[in-house]
Formats: sequence, C-alpha cells, structure tokens
Amino acid sequence: MARRPDNPCPGLLVIDKPQGLTSHDVVSRVRRLAHTRKVGHGGTLDPMATGVLVIGIGKATKLLTWVSGHSKEYRATIRFGVATNTDDAEGVATAAVGCDSLSEDQLESALAPLRGDIMQVPSTVSAIKVNGKRAYALARAGEDVELAARPVRISRLEVLEPPRPAECILEETDADNAPDVQALSGPVRVVDVDVVVECSSGTYVRALARDAGEALGVGAHLTALRRTRVGDVPLETAMTLEELSAAVEAATPKGEPDAEPVLPLVPLGEAARTMFPSLLMTEAEAGAFTHGQAPRRSRDELAQWATEVGYRPGDASEEETSPIAAVAPDGTVLGLLRIDASRLRTVLVF
Repeated sequence: MARRPDNPCPGLLVIDKPQGLTSHDVVSRVRRLAHTRKVGHGGTLDPMATGVLVIGIGKATKLLTWVSGHSKEYRATIRFGVATNTDDAEGVATAAVGCDSLSEDQLESALAPLRGDIMQVPSTVSAIKVNGKRAYALARAGEDVELAARPVRISRLEVLEPPRPAECILEETDADNAPDVQALSGPVRVVDVDVVVECSSGTYVRALARDAGEALGVGAHLTALRRTRVGDVPLETAMTLEELSAAVEAATPKGEPDAEPVLPLVPLGEAARTMFPSLLMTEAEAGAFTHGQAPRRSRDELAQWATEVGYRPGDASEEETSPIAAVAPDGTVLGLLRIDASRLRTVLVF
C-alpha cells in the first residue's frame, strides 16, 4: 500500500541546484517526485546561483531551521567596473565606471574590511520583509527601500585566481521596466575576480561584491555564485535533479501504479545524528520522551557529557542553542533536546 501523501517517508536530500531555477522551483519538482507536499528547503539560493540546496521531506522538514542556520561556503565571481540594481548579473546596470586593472594591494584593501564580524546592509532586492512586504517586491514596484545593517561573520574571503581584465557589453536599459536606472549601453572594461567565501547564515555574498566595488570607487556585482557547503554538507554529496529523477525511477517498483516513490534519502535519524551531538537515553527515558518528557540529568552529568562530545550549550535562547539528538537504546533517534539553564528541555519529538 502506498504511503499517504500527508505521511511521507522522512529524510533529507542534497540537491545541486541548477542556474535559472528558484529554490521553490526545486521544492516543487521534489514534491512531484515524492508525491507529497511536505517538502521544504534549508536556505534560499537566488535563481542565478547554483550548488548545495538541502531539501527536507516529511518530518525531516523540522530539521531545516537548523540547516539554514549553519555556516556556508561559496565560490563567486565579482565583476569590478559595473554596478547593478540587484548587485548581481540579473539586474540592470546603474553605473559603469569601468575598471582596467586591479593590483593585489588594491583588492586586499577592499576585501580586508569585509572579513570577520561585520555589519552588513543586505541587498535591496533581498527577501527581507519591510512592513510585512518583501524588500524585492517594494524595490521592483519603484519604492525606496532602506534596510538596516545586520551582524554577520565572514570567516574567510580570499581571492582564488589572479584578476582577469575583460570587456563586457551592456545592453540598453528598458526605461519602462527600470525608470530610475540610468540608460547605459555599449562596451565597458571590467575586471573579474574569483573568490571563496565562508560565512554565517544571513550573509549576502552579492552585498560583499557591492561593498568591495564601492570601496574601490568602480562599482561591482556578482556574475557567478555557487554554494559549495552548508554546515558539514559538501557539494560532493549533492545530486542534480536529473540524477534524482533517474534514481527514483530506478528504485520505484515497476508495474505498480500506487507504489510509493523510493527516494535516495538521508534518513531522519541519521541526519539528526550527523548534524547534532547525541545523548543516549535509557528505555524508561525513551518511553517518556515519546510523550514529550525530557530526561532528567544532574548538572554534573550534563557537564561531563558536554565535555565528552564537545558540546557548547550557549545561552538559554532556543534559536542560538544547538540541539541534541535524543537517542533510544536501540539507536533510534526519537527527537531533539537542548540544554536550558543546566536542564534538558524537549525541542522536538519525531
């Protein structure tokens, strides 16, 4: 018997998102393959961007809050000499000062202030809400959008290859579609620079390009962006949508119209144990946990366990405190816990 669409087999998929699709487009395709609407993603990628997109199915969607909060790594190409209204190649040019060359010292002077703990103003066309509306919707409607700077951490920002002087051809701006943008067209000298970025959740790589261009006085935008890691999930573990479709077709029983699709999922429990430290419970504790009751451990017991697994509970904020996988004696992951004021609290029961 096929599993009901509202109760799919839970787990995670790691997709290599192609260029031109939104993250929601990928979710829609997986929904069709999995025959369920209980599908979500752990961290939006712009249509221009490619790379790691973690997809949750069924109860595994409840893990996506922590997936999206993990650090991320990107490979990007910054084009110096042209600024756009979206800070990437999907926008239209707002300034074309041009750039003939960049020395290592010039690049370093622009990138150095962007490393470490910084305050970053998100891109105007981001998905951040302003008075209940998405910033990109307001910007595309012609409204002025001012976003507040937010704290982010850039743990790595390095140039990968020597700068490449080039020439790009700007297409004339459609004044009807972008009435506030100066009409720019023709050839412009630019310099392309490939960089690697390791950053905290909430960082806008295209805003880094924008700020570097402003620092040099020539403007800049992204022409390529590829996410190569989310937390401990590398690009090497990702599959394309075509590979996913082929895997589902090969694994799903033939000649059974109502057969449940078989997806190459990372099981819910395995995903939780990979993402979070594990706390082994007794049979009695496991039985109580299924009803939402957290195990009782003394302060000393929790301190010893935290030392053994290298766990740092942080403060009492649920958003900032890393969860703990609650493991039954048989190895089954039953849900998530956290340490709050030296006590275990139930976060989620699978």
